Amino acid sequence: MKAIFRYLFAFVLLNHTFLLVAQEKVGLVLSGGGATGLAHIGVLKALEEHGIPVDYITGTSAGALIGSLYAAGYSPEEIELLASSEAFQKMSTGQIEAHQRFSYREPDENASMFKFGIGIDSSILNSIPTHYRSSAYVDYVLMELLAPAGEIAGNNFDSLFVPYRCIASDIANKKSVTFNRGKLNQAVRASMTYPFYFEAIEINNTLYFDGGLYNNFPANVIYEQFHPDFIIGSNVSFNAQLPEKNNIISQLTNMLVSYSDFSIPCQEGILIEPEINSSTFDFQDAAQIIREGYEQTLPYIDSILARIDRRVTKDEIDMKRKAFRKKIIPITISNINAFSRKNKSLSFAKNSLIRSKKNEVIPERILERRYFRLRATPQVGFMFPTLSLKSDSTYNLDLIVNKSKDFNFEVGGHFSTRAVNTGYVGVSYGHLGKVASRAYVNSYFGKFYTSVKTELGMDIPSIFPVNLSGYFVLNRFDYFRNFATFFAPEKPSFLVQNEVYTGIDFKHPIGNSTKSTFQGRYFLLEDDYYQTKNFSNADTTDFTQFQGVTFSWEFTQNTLNRKQFATSGHYAAFKVRYVYGREHSVSGSTALIPFDESKHHSWINISGDFQTFPLDLKIFHWGIHGTAVFNSQSLFSNYTASVLAMTAYTPLPDMSTYFMPEFRSPQYVGVGTNLIFTIRKNIDIRADGYYYQPFRSILLNDDGTFGYAKPFKGESFVASGSVIYHSPVGPVRATFNYFPKQLQPFTFQISFGYILFNQHAIR
Repeated sequence: MKAIFRYLFAFVLLNHTFLLVAQEKVGLVLSGGGATGLAHIGVLKALEEHGIPVDYITGTSAGALIGSLYAAGYSPEEIELLASSEAFQKMSTGQIEAHQRFSYREPDENASMFKFGIGIDSSILNSIPTHYRSSAYVDYVLMELLAPAGEIAGNNFDSLFVPYRCIASDIANKKSVTFNRGKLNQAVRASMTYPFYFEAIEINNTLYFDGGLYNNFPANVIYEQFHPDFIIGSNVSFNAQLPEKNNIISQLTNMLVSYSDFSIPCQEGILIEPEINSSTFDFQDAAQIIREGYEQTLPYIDSILARIDRRVTKDEIDMKRKAFRKKIIPITISNINAFSRKNKSLSFAKNSLIRSKKNEVIPERILERRYFRLRATPQVGFMFPTLSLKSDSTYNLDLIVNKSKDFNFEVGGHFSTRAVNTGYVGVSYGHLGKVASRAYVNSYFGKFYTSVKTELGMDIPSIFPVNLSGYFVLNRFDYFRNFATFFAPEKPSFLVQNEVYTGIDFKHPIGNSTKSTFQGRYFLLEDDYYQTKNFSNADTTDFTQFQGVTFSWEFTQNTLNRKQFATSGHYAAFKVRYVYGREHSVSGSTALIPFDESKHHSWINISGDFQTFPLDLKIFHWGIHGTAVFNSQSLFSNYTASVLAMTAYTPLPDMSTYFMPEFRSPQYVGVGTNLIFTIRKNIDIRADGYYYQPFRSILLNDDGTFGYAKPFKGESFVASGSVIYHSPVGPVRATFNYFPKQLQPFTFQISFGYILFNQHAIR
């Protein structure tokens, strides 16, 4: 009998012990820390590999992001793959993928370097930018990765793969806020809103910022809300130093940020503090940071295992994760609600995304393309998406769309040690309603180039949008001693080109990176020029006026990473232009033979341009650039007038600031290569070389007569070497150019900004 009682007592004791072990719960706390927070991925990876369970998880900022992905059913390896990807680097720096660009809605390239906006009903303080990175890509990816899991959980964070909490900061009430339910992607985005980095978002009319402002290590939250048996903390952050009398940054930091308690609030816990050799914004070091987090967790593993009896194998976790992920319904959108921050419906946004009348259902891959097409609209300043699961297993997309500032200002130009300095200012007014409309004025000003452009455009929303714009442009190019530096005295101009034109453009997209443009223009061109080097201020120039109409169609594809001095991507353009007009040429005081001639001209110009980078590595880029032009243009009354009307070959930006007759002909091909060494981030050493082969060029004879040269005569080449720093506002460069047929073939300059102009009328 005693034996029976002993066995029964042992059985009860073992069963009780088993139940205690089975009920043992482990909580994981992840601190904020920006890029250093990626170390949490390594911590999770090490815990899973050694069978240590994670039953609850809380996080702040970067910890909220990593924790939410784990809670949504992503494995540490999947999270590591995301964080180490090029896409993640783009997200963290406010960029988007090349295939997400929508060139159709990108404005014509200009020399702007600084941009800022002002609202009609805003004060100057309200017009100061509140952030310097776009969150468009990260906002979309958070919706894509987190929202479906949140919907399956019924927007209850306790029903996720791992029960989860994230922390954000309510700066109006100066308190930390814990999210335990709601839209998962929205709560995580609120926790990640680092001040002045990403734009803050509103949830239920409350503006939220980074959770690290008031609670950068939410161990108290996991202890109070989940009551785990054991707490593991992963901390890569620290409190700011005390304010210093002469250090304003330290003073502002202490005003904004509360001190966080980085300790475990109970005896049953352990704190892992990886020492990361990267800073808050070094997201390019993701792989190294994750590895450091993993390696520095391993020494803690034995201590954790000694204090936790329960084990969960990798296979068991993966099976549970797979079962949770199987419930998630892929994103397909059957309805869209688009509202402004003031809760005003925006039909432009909705009509740009879905055909409501056709009961369209949009799969995720199509939604992404249309989403970023809408985001590229200049009148759209900010968008934030959330999803709601419908009973038919499709989703409703709720989109908050904030209009950009009413007035947007641009300032820039090109400033050089050569006498071609040019300033630039631009002002636009945008309106967003049933259509997106825009009024725009810009001006370039300088000795070499002066221009004014006015434009009024309207973007009609649909799945296949169209844009109609009308414009008026004045251009003036003044070629004086433009080989000289700005320290040299100016001589009288030897060539002045004036252009006036007005027209209408009709644009529509063919793909995200491709657009088609139809143009119709009326133009008036006036060229004043000397055909001799011996002239003075008292002399009068020869004069040619050409006025008429032109019609063109252009196909353009562009994924280059910069508007000048690109290092990756590709560009392709094909253009057909018809020109009809009347020339009137009159001789000046230096002409050897006086003339006064009028005649009509008509021609077709067909051109193609192609640039790509077949080798695009981190430290080396190799590009190929080719151009071909066929022009049926007839000769004008004299050599100079004929050459001025021809298309110029200017593959190097600096070439457009020189008048080089040797690179102007009716038919030619040009091909070149670009060798670029990226020695440090945003610093390139660049070598460019181009060969020019005319099929038919214009020849000036010694007696002053002119005509066509023999076929394939007049070939030439150019070369350039530069050191370029791509600053946040524009390129700073030191450049050597070699133009072998010029009197001064070697030139050197230091410059800042972009060599970009308003379009020529026909040239």
